[in-house]
Amino acid sequence: MNDRVPADDVLVTADQRHMIHPLHFAADHASPKIFTAARGSMLRTSDGREYIDGLSGLWNVHIGHGRRELAEAAATQMQTLDYASAYAGYSNAPAIRLAERLVGLAYDNMAAAYFTTGGAESNESAFKFARYHWKRLGRPDKVKIISRRYAYHGVTMAAMSATSLPNYQTMFGPMVPEFLQVAPPYPYRWTGNGDPGIGAADAVEEAILAAGAGTVAAVIAEPVMGSGGVIVPPDTYWPRLRQVCDRHDVLIIADEVITGFGRTGTWFGLTHWGVQPDLMSFAKGVTSGYLPLGGVIVSKAMHDVIQSAPASEKFMHAATYSGHPVCCAVALANLDILENEGLVERARVQGDRFRAGLETLRSLPAVGEVRGIGMLAAVELVADQASKAPAKGLGARVMAAATERGLITRLRGAADGPPASGDTICFAPPLSTPEATLDRIVQIIGESIQAAS
Repeated sequence: MNDRVPADDVLVTADQRHMIHPLHFAADHASPKIFTAARGSMLRTSDGREYIDGLSGLWNVHIGHGRRELAEAAATQMQTLDYASAYAGYSNAPAIRLAERLVGLAYDNMAAAYFTTGGAESNESAFKFARYHWKRLGRPDKVKIISRRYAYHGVTMAAMSATSLPNYQTMFGPMVPEFLQVAPPYPYRWTGNGDPGIGAADAVEEAILAAGAGTVAAVIAEPVMGSGGVIVPPDTYWPRLRQVCDRHDVLIIADEVITGFGRTGTWFGLTHWGVQPDLMSFAKGVTSGYLPLGGVIVSKAMHDVIQSAPASEKFMHAATYSGHPVCCAVALANLDILENEGLVERARVQGDRFRAGLETLRSLPAVGEVRGIGMLAAVELVADQASKAPAKGLGARVMAAATERGLITRLRGAADGPPASGDTICFAPPLSTPEATLDRIVQIIGESIQAAS
């Protein structure tokens, strides 16, 4: 990395005066960390300190920081074709090659990709794809979208209405109409009788029947809930949900923004359960965060409906940067690294090892559950292990202690029910993170929980 860069009070002052940050709250930004360099799984700040990147930036830097191959791919493409519109009647080679490659990597029933600039835009687009599909088939009343509590799908207006983490909605309501939420497949906090996978899938069916199957367009769901606390569903959940949606002619949108591109130890998350969606939204890992890119991949059946549309019903959805040639070129180089270096398989193997390390923390009284899949993990904190009483406020102290010890990751704060939950520390290190660094994350979190308890 670069040599130490002295902290710049002028830069901090300018930041506080002129930038509005995501999730902005002035008190949280009183002493910001200004990142100046990154390499592998490490971040450096302007005061010369180094931190482990325990969340791959924001769940997205799969291959690690500072890969020259992606910088060279961007530079080469910028010098060749910096930008060109991909509106109907125009195209470019990187976008074409990337669409073809993504369809080849995705589920067998997939046919074609539409490109966006990020996850929220991908989900917004997926909602429009679903509504368009049913209108084209003469069922215009099928417009409702069902999501799950603890879901995160972005915070643009429709995506925020599918997101079910109330803090993101409080100051921006009312929500977009026709969005419904149901119970999540959250085994640790399941309060119903029987199998939580079956119960949570049946909750979707109950919502479909209550709303009227003729009014429900799609269910959107993360294969594994990410920002909501890395909630891994029981093995019974996804097959049952697919059956429910097929029975009522409801599409499944798999939100693979976090789970895609090897994060769970397979290219895409639903592979773990042998289920295929009708649409798949993606972003983050497709470029490892080096440039903004996302998209939606649609099934062959949905693509046929689009391709056969008359002029009066053409797909009037668009964005200036859809199919951006530089972003697509970087994505192709990123996929090369994921494939050539075996990082998808590595996420499975090293993810198992990482979680085994986190499991050793169960002896700490504040640790209620350790969970995860692939290179995704979480530690849920409790006030009492026996009752599972949620810990509230402890997570912030743990995070502060961890940061002081050289680890940056993310907290999902305690949520009131149903189901109530405790503060949860989430992890998603780069897929390339060395074993010694993964071990150090476990050590830091253990020390931090003890220090903060």
